[in-house]
Amino acid sequence: MPNTIERIELARVSVPFEIDGPRNGLRPGLAPWTRMEALIVRVHFRDGACGWGEAFGHFSNAGTAAILENLVAPWFIGKDGSAIATVMDQAERAFYGFGRNGPVRYALSAIDIALWDVAAQRAGLPLYRLLGGNRQEIQRYASFARYGGDTDVVAANTAKAAEAGFAMIKLHESTLPAFLAARAAAGDRARVALDVNCPWTVEEARTMARRIAAEDFEWLEEPVWPPEDYDGMARLRQEGVPIAAGENVTTLHDFKRLFEARAVDVVQPSVIKAGGITAMRKVYALAESYTVRVAPHCYFWGPGYLATAHLIAADPRSMLLETPYITLQAPAVNPAFDARSGKMTLPSVPGLGFVPDEAALARHTVWSAVVA
Repeated sequence: MPNTIERIELARVSVPFEIDGPRNGLRPGLAPWTRMEALIVRVHFRDGACGWGEAFGHFSNAGTAAILENLVAPWFIGKDGSAIATVMDQAERAFYGFGRNGPVRYALSAIDIALWDVAAQRAGLPLYRLLGGNRQEIQRYASFARYGGDTDVVAANTAKAAEAGFAMIKLHESTLPAFLAARAAAGDRARVALDVNCPWTVEEARTMARRIAAEDFEWLEEPVWPPEDYDGMARLRQEGVPIAAGENVTTLHDFKRLFEARAVDVVQPSVIKAGGITAMRKVYALAESYTVRVAPHCYFWGPGYLATAHLIAADPRSMLLETPYITLQAPAVNPAFDARSGKMTLPSVPGLGFVPDEAALARHTVWSAVVA
């Protein structure tokens, strides 16, 4: 059968990057982040068609890669990859005992994205067109690295990003001086969002929310620990600052719990964590039924970046594409990734449009495997 999956290539691609500021780990005690790694899959069909996908992992890619090589990818060999909804439902049921969140889910996300890439190629359409969209141009927002609270760097980069046409800037800081430095530098040119990466108790978060309530930030993201404390986030919303979360949520059932708790104003599902394009479409529809705004998480540069862009272009709601404000030292690994422009024109070729320089990809591959 031509629609049968014949083999799956796996690769961890590690690219050096610059951030225009001091390098700090995502958490205290972690080493500085100097390379951004993508866990990329390439699914090949019997008739020669192939599609690209990406699984979440960053620093933990070795674990997700092992799950892909030894558990998930072998299951898909010989399956009909054209029946995406059916085969992904079967896969979820096959692997539920290994965790509904985490590396198995991330691995399934990569396969799903690749299957959609092939489906759009077979239809002769860019993916966003296959998904019902007609907007080839979308807007990005600049998602900063963590600068360790350096207010001068925060202000300088905020000003540069605003001048480059980014409609919004997102910090990954957790101090009030950094928040206010960005707000002052942005002025009326750009909105400012705050992603603090789950550092506070609910009461600590409420104290900070009261201090920033008058500053008109776009949202306060992932403010409490643990991230699944939906009731705590619901109490935090009472302070009047918009709350965003969702990149750590993966199943539709858990998104429903998040919405039912009235925990967020903005939900942030991640295509390479939550189950790929199939799952993201379901989350989008559910969010709309609860009148929750969608702003997908997208702090990566590979096929998942393009998948997120296509989802945004296909949706009539106004969304911005999160784009890491970094400079890849090997831009040819994904020519569509550009962190210095506030606008993006999606590829016009059929499918996802991930067309890397194969030589550049090979030079930066630190691990690879083929499952057949």
